[in-house]
Amino acid sequence: MERRNKDRRDFSYYMRVMNENTGELVGHMADISLGGFRLESQKPISKNTEYPLRIELSSDISDKPFIVFIASSKWCQPHFIDTSLYNVGFQIVNMNSEDRKSFDKIYDLYGSQKSENNISKADYLWK
Repeated sequence: MERRNKDRRDFSYYMRVMNENTGELVGHMADISLGGFRLESQKPISKNTEYPLRIELSSDISDKPFIVFIASSKWCQPHFIDTSLYNVGFQIVNMNSEDRKSFDKIYDLYGSQKSENNISKADYLWK
């Protein structure tokens, strides 16, 4: 099994991911790894494009209200159950060390381990 698959976790918290430049909602986190994440989005996202993103933080993660980073969209496809949504895989490209600590804490607190038997079509981060 590839490392990115082994380390990916389902996301158990409703967390919005916003475009830092426009303030527009990009999507909600659906799974997370230390190198990236999958969003459920209401709109298709251009592949192989870098985006400035912001995740608003809860007080159990940090005293800061949000983290900002650059992530590259790696793939986008219609959700396999709800075709009004899109699954979008992002890889983190640039994140400062303080925000990285907060992202790692998000992974630890809200990411739940996938079982070997709980595998779906969307069980990957990068194609």
